[in-house]
Amino acid sequence: MEAPHNSPAAEVPEGAESRTADGEPRTADGEAVTVRMTVESPEEMRELGRRLARVLAPGDLVMLTGELGAGKTTLTRGLGEGLGVRGAVTSPTFVIARVHPSLADGPALVHVDAYRLGGGLDEMEDLDLDVSLPDSVVVVEWGDGKVEELSDDRLQVLIGRAVGETDDERREVTLVGIGARWAGLRAELA
Repeated sequence: MEAPHNSPAAEVPEGAESRTADGEPRTADGEAVTVRMTVESPEEMRELGRRLARVLAPGDLVMLTGELGAGKTTLTRGLGEGLGVRGAVTSPTFVIARVHPSLADGPALVHVDAYRLGGGLDEMEDLDLDVSLPDSVVVVEWGDGKVEELSDDRLQVLIGRAVGETDDERREVTLVGIGARWAGLRAELA
C-alpha cells in the first residue's frame, strides 16, 4: 500500500492561477504553456526525460510533482542521460541533493528531493540551490511551495498515475512552462 502524501498532481501549480479561454493554466502575466501527454511505461518516461534534456539550459529550474512511485526519478534518469552527466541518477531521498557533473560541455544536473524538508525556501537555502542554478539544470522533486522563489521561469512537471494496488504503468504527464523562457515549449518538444 502506498503512503499518502499531499502531492496533488492534478492541481494547477502555484503561479498558474488563471486559465486561458481554452482552459489552459497561465500566470498573471499570461506567460505559461501547458503540454499534456500519456506515457505508457518507465522506458517512455526515460525517453521523455531525454527529450526534455534537449531543451534544457543552464539556469533552468524543473519541479517534479507526483505521488510516490509516479516516475519522478525515472524521468530524472532520462534527463541525466540526455544531458550527458556523470554518475547514476538515483533518488536523493536520504542525501537530499546530488550533483551530477557534465561529461561534455553541458550543464551539471543538480537533483534534489525535498520530500523530507518541511520548510520553504529558508530550509532549502542550506542546499545553496541559488548558487547552483545559474550554471546547472536544477531538478527538484516534491518542491511545490518550497522553491518557486528561485526563478520566475520554471518548468513544472506533474505526473499522475493510478493509485492503489495496480500494475498500470501508464502516467499522465502535464508540463507547465511558467515564464517567458518556456514560450516555445510545444515547438521545442515537437
